[in-house]
Amino acid sequence: MTNNNEIRPFRIEVPQADLDDLHERLARTRLPQPAPTDDWEYGTPNSYLGETVDYWRTKFDWSAQEARMNEFPHYLTEIDGQNVHFIHVPSKEDNATPLLLLHTYPGSFVDFLDLIGPLTDPVAHGGDAADAFSVVVPSIPGFGYSMPLTGRGWTMRKVAATFDKLMRRLGYDSYGSHGSDGGAMISRELGLMEPEGFLGLHVLQLFSFPSGDPAEFEKLEPKDYAALGHLEWFQSVGGYNQMNATRPQTIGAAIADSPVGQLAYSELFNNFGNGTSLVTTDQILTQVSLYWFTNTQATAGRYHFEEAKAAHEPAVNPSRTGVAVFADDFKTIRTFAERDNSQIVHWSEFPDGGHFAAMERPDVLAEDLRTFFRS
Repeated sequence: MTNNNEIRPFRIEVPQADLDDLHERLARTRLPQPAPTDDWEYGTPNSYLGETVDYWRTKFDWSAQEARMNEFPHYLTEIDGQNVHFIHVPSKEDNATPLLLLHTYPGSFVDFLDLIGPLTDPVAHGGDAADAFSVVVPSIPGFGYSMPLTGRGWTMRKVAATFDKLMRRLGYDSYGSHGSDGGAMISRELGLMEPEGFLGLHVLQLFSFPSGDPAEFEKLEPKDYAALGHLEWFQSVGGYNQMNATRPQTIGAAIADSPVGQLAYSELFNNFGNGTSLVTTDQILTQVSLYWFTNTQATAGRYHFEEAKAAHEPAVNPSRTGVAVFADDFKTIRTFAERDNSQIVHWSEFPDGGHFAAMERPDVLAEDLRTFFRS
């Protein structure tokens, strides 16, 4: 396979015809029969959908959001035959730390728009020039503008290898990574790879679970049992995991024809924190609109499918690792995390914010990243 090393500038420009089509579809919205309770028990409720669709159709300003995205320099390049989209913002400060920012599902590079400024220009945000980062914010293949998705096998491990090649192509001999959700999984895969010059991973979650050894439970504290309870709750509402892992093309067909389906299926922005989400309506609709305009639900959901089929052998991550636990997120249980990650050198806990902390509490997250990479 030939490889094109060219890096091409890119701008987000959604045609007016696509905007008109979206508004026409929203105007013809047909909601499902309502559930017995007007809450999230049965899934995304009609009341939320009706209110949010009305806002999307009459008040949400995609053009303003598009202009905001285009304030940052976007690029496309090809790595092993796969188009990769990314934002690259080098810091003006000397000796800035190169940093990969790796997004969530059902998020995108949009997760980090509020974080780029504080990280690349800490002085302008009340910080120290020594804490500056040069950031690279890629779209995971199959998400956003990293399309079309080529071939099979796009596991988090394969994505990690692709992003390491991206950093080398950009001239970085050394770098660190940060991520939540899928981005946290990719970061851990980089930790397992230990590429030359890797400075470590900072994540919002380490997905470590009980092995079945009763001795593991002897070290658990009350907050750890509460975390297990939260995990049990999330499993009870995480039907999208099973759907994406088994029939991503089926749900993808439904959503490709319905923007309201895309909104409903993106319920994690609201429901992951079980009613505590701090993500705003404009932030949600920016993400949902991006998925809609790029028609990427089927390909974004495919990583669940590929991970389920991959059957990787368990391995201990030896790389320097930091964890930031936000109150309303999946709670990493330290006993299990330390079993699977041998060099956890930083651990912080915060009283609010959750799975999408880069959007909810960007200043808090920026300071935690500075603390971790400062040492």
